[in-house]
This record gives sequence, structure tokens and C-alpha cells, in this order.
Amino acid sequence: MYSRAYKSLVAIPPLVWVGAFLLLPYALMFVHSLWAVRESAIVHRWNLDNYKTLFTNPLYAEVLFRTMRIAASVTICSILLGYPLAYYLAFHAGRRKELLYQLVIVPLWVSYLVRGYAWKTILGSDGVLNGFLQYLHLTREPVGFFLYSPFAVVLMLTHIYTPFVFLPIYAALEHIPRPLIEASQDLGAGSLQTFWRVIFPLSMPGLLAGVTFAFVLSLGDFLAPLLVGGPSGTMIANVVQSLFGAAFDWPLGAAISVGILVITISLLFLSEFLEKRWVFK
Repeated sequence: MYSRAYKSLVAIPPLVWVGAFLLLPYALMFVHSLWAVRESAIVHRWNLDNYKTLFTNPLYAEVLFRTMRIAASVTICSILLGYPLAYYLAFHAGRRKELLYQLVIVPLWVSYLVRGYAWKTILGSDGVLNGFLQYLHLTREPVGFFLYSPFAVVLMLTHIYTPFVFLPIYAALEHIPRPLIEASQDLGAGSLQTFWRVIFPLSMPGLLAGVTFAFVLSLGDFLAPLLVGGPSGTMIANVVQSLFGAAFDWPLGAAISVGILVITISLLFLSEFLEKRWVFK
């Protein structure tokens, strides 16, 4: 229907945009990772010292594993909250579906910083949660691990990224043909069998998309650890921030960023592979 010249003309603007604002910054970041810092100045001398430091210094491995552990915890908590909620809205909400859907996505309308400071107010030593526990005489003094801990980071990120898990799962559940569910019930399958053998496999693309969103976004988050994490809740993105900032070690920061990028791309390919393998036919 369209000539080759027309297709090329339409494709050029997005390709230029992606090349200029995505591929070129990635290339510059990789080039920076091969340089070094000498006497507070970046030396354009090609080497792999930054990657050697990344793999030999146990500090970076410890922070990276902590980051992946927090991201995995956020993903699991978001699924435990998002999937049942999406299932209820898709199959049992009835007339209240639109209202409940709007209530779920309302947090997306609020600034990230506002939600972060709200959790800081709730979890603080003089915050709402500690005040409530002391009012009920369940604790005699403020509970310290509520704030500036990995627990606080997981709690805040779960609140922030649960809608990102809920939305693709809800979309997948909404597109399940209802006659398939009725056919399963007509063939004698119970509610649990129908869910496990019909609904769950058909919702797998949405579930994988939600898992990818939650894990990848949590993996690169640096504001939540900054606001509520403290030293024990520091994540790899905070290390990159400090290297590009106060430490002025851009090459090492770029090397860590390249490592995070490789992990993220690997997770995206893994998600695509699992979606193709587990798709319900």
C-alpha cells in the first residue's frame, strides 16, 4: 500500500530520536567506563581497571546483591497485592469496577517525592505508626527499624510500583474470553482448577510484564533509599549517584551503570523468552 520511500521517510524521525537520545548516551557511557581518573581529572586512557574494580571490590557486590534482594522483595509484594486486586476487578467487581480502578491508579497522579515524604512521616520515630503503637501500649518506645532500613525501602517501593504490576495483569485478565471460563465450568472444573488451568496461563503475559516493570524499576531506583533507606538501605543506584557527584569518579560510575544496563537487558530478554515459552495456546 505504501512505497519504500514513504516507509523510509516515516521511519527516519523515530530512528534518529532513538539514536540521538538512547543509543548515543549509552555509547558515551560505555566510552567513559574505559577511562580513568587521575588527580581529580578524567584521563582519556583506554583500560579495563574500572571493571576490575567492580568485580574485585566486595563492597559493590554486596550493594548489588542487596539491591537485587530489595527489588525481588518489592516484586513479590507487588504481585501479592496486585494480582488478587486485578482478579477481583476483572471478575467480581461488577458496577464498582470503574470506581475501584480509578482508586488503584490514583497514586500515579501524586508526585513520587510527595509519596516518599508521606512514608517518611508515617514511619518516623515521631510518625503516625509509632505514635499509634505507643498509644495502644504495644511498644514503649519508637521502633527503630521502621525507618532508614531495607524494610522501609521495600514498603515504599511496593506502594509506588504496585500499580505498574496491577495494570498489565488487569489488562490480561480483562481480555480472557469469558466463554473459555464457562466451558471449563461446564466440563466439571472447580473454581481452583479453572483459575490454575485457564485463567492463570492466559494472564501470564501480563504477569511477566508486571514482574519486569517492578523488578527493573526497583533495581534502578535511588530516591527511595535516599529518603527512607539510610546506610543499611543503600542501593546500587545511590553508589552511581555518589560516584557521578561528590566522588567525581565518572568512569567507575559509568562502569557500574553499564553493568546495571547489562543486567536489565538480560532480564528483558529472559522475560520475552518466558512469555513465548509459557504462552497459552
